[in-house]
Amino acid sequence: MTTWVESFGLRVRLGGRDVLDDVSLQLGPGWTALVGPNGAGKSTLLRALAGLQVPTAGRVALRGQDVQRVRPAERARQMAWLAQQAEVTGELNVRETVELGRIAQLGLLGAPGAADHAAVAGAMALTECSAWQCRRLHELSGGERQRVLLARALATEAPVLLLDEPTTHLDAPHQVALARLFRRLARDVDHRRAVLTVLHDLPIALQADRLLVLDRGRLRADGAPSDPAVQAALVQVFEGAIRIETDAAGQSRVALALDDPGGPSDMRMRTPYH
Repeated sequence: MTTWVESFGLRVRLGGRDVLDDVSLQLGPGWTALVGPNGAGKSTLLRALAGLQVPTAGRVALRGQDVQRVRPAERARQMAWLAQQAEVTGELNVRETVELGRIAQLGLLGAPGAADHAAVAGAMALTECSAWQCRRLHELSGGERQRVLLARALATEAPVLLLDEPTTHLDAPHQVALARLFRRLARDVDHRRAVLTVLHDLPIALQADRLLVLDRGRLRADGAPSDPAVQAALVQVFEGAIRIETDAAGQSRVALALDDPGGPSDMRMRTPYH
């Protein structure tokens, strides 16, 4: 596999606790879904891969170079980041917000050209927000705003996309559309991308090319969603609250184990790290 981002024995300690513990992985072209219970360390892992969280031990490499040594401007050209709680300026309109994604390519003082305008228009088309590009962010619903922020990330045209819960606030049709978009971006033969998404929507996650299962800071499984070992790890880290069912066509789906007497009977509170 072509490797663009790689972690080696990654460890992050916050508040006296190991939020990530010896996480090693490789990220290349394709759509990878990162899943796990609340407090598993998913958001922290994304921040560390993006170079936004300095590890306590281990390291992250971007195209073979320590990510902490890569200049921020170059990192921004190589990796687009969508935070779980992204900050937005409500007075900007949709198009102006998406245009901010081009700063990675232009710098703060660069003048946008035809290619930049095309990238912005393409990103808005992919996320279906072109029709209201003149509306201000404070006029949008949560789902509409989320699509704009995703468009801003796509407008960078970075080969690596790190997206923390991109389906937040989206209704079912737009969640499905987003899954198809991730697959399309990852498989585009002319501009292949590495797409890593933190997802709580397990049915969507099972559509990815690859599944990373994280629990209590450790990587419990890494492989295709159809891999029985990956599915077993998924059921285990969610403590039997789900089960994986396979239909006659070999397609897997997630079901809640509501009728399973051996399933969890109480709400277990986890450490509030993400």
